[in-house]
Amino acid sequence: MQGNNNKVFLDSNLIMYAYSNSEKAKQQVARKIIKENYTIISTQVLQEISNTLSRKYRLDYAAIKDTLKECGYDNNEVYTNKPQTVFNACDIARRYQFSFYDSLIIAAALESGCKILYSEDLQHNQIIEDVLTIINPFINVLS
Repeated sequence: MQGNNNKVFLDSNLIMYAYSNSEKAKQQVARKIIKENYTIISTQVLQEISNTLSRKYRLDYAAIKDTLKECGYDNNEVYTNKPQTVFNACDIARRYQFSFYDSLIIAAALESGCKILYSEDLQHNQIIEDVLTIINPFINVLS
């Protein structure tokens, strides 16, 4: 993690690509973002990673726990979602017509003071609340 001047929020897909061996170009982009910025993820991101590693990749929970420790303690700050985060997500979902879980990621990014949210799943260059810009860093990357 770098200094706070490059504070960015990561959706779970960025973390998954950082570990992916099947999509090397996306892996390189994700790792560069993590290396060059002060990166923040939320407890929701840890939950989504855990679910993906268990269901899609069939990892055992000891390996999942090791991966989560690396994600949460070694490479990224973890923002803990609070009741207010959930309430803010409801407002964001209503206002922008996002799903609740996408809105929860956005709410956590806003609450943690980030100006950029890196996500493959949301609209590239959309600005939320005049503060947060959604960036898909894989727009020009071939898998």
